[in-house]
Amino acid sequence: MTSPEIGTVDMSDRDRLTRLADLLFEAGMLRKTPRTGYQFLGSGAENVAEHSFRTALIGFVLASRAGADPLRTMAMCLFHDLPEARTGDFNYVNKLYNTCDSRRALVDALAGTGLSATVLPLHDELEAAATPEAALAQDADQIDLIANLKEELDLGNRYAAAWIEAAMERLRTEAGRELATVVATTDHAEWWFNGPDRKWWNRKNGKSAPAAKAPQPSGEEP
Repeated sequence: MTSPEIGTVDMSDRDRLTRLADLLFEAGMLRKTPRTGYQFLGSGAENVAEHSFRTALIGFVLASRAGADPLRTMAMCLFHDLPEARTGDFNYVNKLYNTCDSRRALVDALAGTGLSATVLPLHDELEAAATPEAALAQDADQIDLIANLKEELDLGNRYAAAWIEAAMERLRTEAGRELATVVATTDHAEWWFNGPDRKWWNRKNGKSAPAAKAPQPSGEEP
C-alpha cells in the first residue's frame, strides 16, 4: 500500500509473519535481477542472487583467515544487495547519470518484519567500511567480481584483464589482496579438470577399462 504522500510505502496493515513472507518473495526478485556490468564487458552474465551467495561465502572465508567475525561479515555480504530487488542494479556507467536511495529501499523492505534493528546497522557498517568485518565484506564483493572476470579471461575475453586490474585496486585488506591475487592467477577449471585421477579421463564413454588378466600360477603356460 502507499500512503497519501506519493512514493511513501506503508505496510502497517500487514502482520509480522506476513511481512516476513513478503521479504522472502522480495528476495526472490534478485534471481530475476541481472548484474548489468557484463553488457559492457561483452561476455558473462549473472543475477544479483548468484552474486550475493558467493560474496557471502567469500566474506566468511576472508574473515576466518583474518581473525574477524565470519558470521557478521557473511551477514553484511548476504544483505548488501537486497535493496536491488527494488532499485535494480546500477553499473559504473549508470551511476554517472543515475542515483538511488538504497538505504530507503532496505528500510521499506524490512518494515514490519522485526529485522530492521538487526539488518540496518549491518548496512550502515558496510557503507562506512570502518570495521574489519565491513572492509572484508567490501573486499568479498570485489573478489566475487574478480572470480567471474577470471573465468571470462580464461575463455578469451581480453578486456577482462583490465577489469581485474581495476577491481584489485579497490581492495581494502591484506587478506583480500592475498586471496584475490591467487584467484586472478588460478585457472578457473583446474578444480574439476585436474582433480580426478588421470585414469578416469582414459575411460571411453564413461566405461571402465578392460580388467587386467589374472596372473598365471608359476610354471604354467598362459
